[in-house]
Amino acid sequence: MKTLLKMGRRAEEAALATLGVAAAAVVMASPALAGADATFNTALDAFTGFLEGSGGKIITVLSLAGGVVGLASGRFSLGQVAIPVGVGVGAGTGVPIVTSTVTATI
Repeated sequence: MKTLLKMGRRAEEAALATLGVAAAAVVMASPALAGADATFNTALDAFTGFLEGSGGKIITVLSLAGGVVGLASGRFSLGQVAIPVGVGVGAGTGVPIVTSTVTATI
């Protein structure tokens, strides 16, 4: 019986500690505001340039080559051609779509 009481007390202490931590997090939380921060602009510009430029073309060609190899090996499937086309469209137009969506949201 004493063991059950000790376990109940431990559970109660753990619940109170969790509640205390949650209350402290709520009290000390500061608002996160989106703004015109330019911290990651350099990385964003480099990555965007890579995907819209030669990097996107290389990814598309490699994907198409994989599809052709798959077709040549006897796995005849529409996906062998459709997936590389989707990759090319995504690399070419996906970045501007995501960028405009994020800009419109912020």
